[in-house]
Amino acid sequence: MKIKLSFAVIALILVSMRVSKGQENVFKINIFSPIVRTLNVSYERKLSANSSFQLGFFYTSYNPSNTKFSGIGITPEYRFYLSDSEAPAGFYVAPFVRYTNFNLEDTNSSSNDKGTLSTFGGGLVIGKQWIFKEKISLDTFIGPQFSNGNVKVTSGQDTFDTNAFDGFGVRFGLNLGFAF
Repeated sequence: MKIKLSFAVIALILVSMRVSKGQENVFKINIFSPIVRTLNVSYERKLSANSSFQLGFFYTSYNPSNTKFSGIGITPEYRFYLSDSEAPAGFYVAPFVRYTNFNLEDTNSSSNDKGTLSTFGGGLVIGKQWIFKEKISLDTFIGPQFSNGNVKVTSGQDTFDTNAFDGFGVRFGLNLGFAF
């Protein structure tokens, strides 16, 4: 239900926005994220000829080991475009921060262990975005990230495996989108 409502709100925002000259906006979906049972969408807005701001949101329900994670995250990102073409196309470097809030459940426990995990972190990605036919975007990126989290037990004991979301890692993706 939350996903349908989110899509409806995003669609309403996109329809109500004034279409400007050139591609100054890009709405994208990360096509790798369904592999880990996640819906990851982002909106990028051109700020100048060589910079943009992107805001990403995701919802996940993922069970990498004995701990089931379900929740949301937000990722603001500032992009510096380094190529001759104007933003939002070309090579870029982008520092980002990320906040996540997950509900946790120990799937191997008979004691019904539950809790929450909030993480905060950031990193730096490099990537390239192409705009085809002035409408279709393809954006690929990779880079290091670090996050640190706090677990709060709501019932049972702290038996949660949070390694998938805590510490150093690699952020990567392939976004397919619509430029307008």
